Amino acid sequence: MICPAQDTPKERQWISNLDAVEAIYHVPLSYFYKPNGSSDFFKSQVLKEALRKTLVPFYPMAGRLGSDENGRLQIICNAEGVLFIEAETTAAIDDLGDFVHSLKLRQLVTTFKCGGVSLGIGIHNTFSDGTSSLDFINRWSEIARGLSPIRGAPLIDRTLLKARVPPTPTFHHVEYDPPPSLMFNLDPKSKPFVSVFKITHNQLNALKAKSFKNDNTTKYSTYAILAAYIWRCVCKARGLLDDQPTKLYIPTNGRPRLNPPLRPSYLGNVTFIASLIDLSGNLQSEPFINTVEKIHGTLKRMDSEYLQSALDYLEKLPDITAARREPEVFQCPNLNVINWSRLP
Repeated sequence: MICPAQDTPKERQWISNLDAVEAIYHVPLSYFYKPNGSSDFFKSQVLKEALRKTLVPFYPMAGRLGSDENGRLQIICNAEGVLFIEAETTAAIDDLGDFVHSLKLRQLVTTFKCGGVSLGIGIHNTFSDGTSSLDFINRWSEIARGLSPIRGAPLIDRTLLKARVPPTPTFHHVEYDPPPSLMFNLDPKSKPFVSVFKITHNQLNALKAKSFKNDNTTKYSTYAILAAYIWRCVCKARGLLDDQPTKLYIPTNGRPRLNPPLRPSYLGNVTFIASLIDLSGNLQSEPFINTVEKIHGTLKRMDSEYLQSALDYLEKLPDITAARREPEVFQCPNLNVINWSRLP
């Protein structure tokens, strides 16, 4: 176990409603590095010492999940540390080819026979979102490389995302409504599988060209265009009936959307969900630009007032765990499209 390099606060931290609705599991990340000829390339002792130093400002990451007297999750900051595992394999990185992610790769530093290294990291979903997790990893990387810190200390104050008093939701939050059910039974023998689809620059440009409509001057994001295309394709690939409702979930970073904006260094979940429902038949028959416009409009609605309303809505739920985004929420006929393109 790797513990913080110096004493850190011993406390129990309240978690926000956004932390509480996250599914309870570790998010696995894997990074692969080919040898660069350096004599100290990925020395484990350097990584461990840098991790110890990183856990000082990010001290909640060295803690544990617990519960308060009402059963609500909370973070117990006790400096018990994080698990660090080292392994070796007779395989080479190039032997892997194109592969899909496996949960077995998490929390490992694996050395390959070619001299390359893979770094597998598992960060609990309740502790942080993608932005916070990458802030932690980048800080660890900077310290390991002996660089001067270029980031300020993480902002550790989850009460910044408390609901208003009294909570006063002003919108209907479809994102937390129960998802549509499939109108026909799936083959019981069918099993989920993972596929990787690569979209070329030319294909992306072709999709962008379809998003222009007469004298429309609206500039749609690459995400909105790709999400529209993926949603339509998934409906077709699943063979959904025309009158089958399907729900699209769009995780959105709320830091820059709140007023005042929340600092990028905030440690915790600031993931708000934009969501919309449509019929499969509509999506597959309407002009492509119409689907893009729907997604664009849904994202544009995610301003500070809507986000504060979402926090208030969750506060008023009798049982907030009912809104937890478990994996089955995104099962057929529904879809979750996550954008990690801005995360290094």
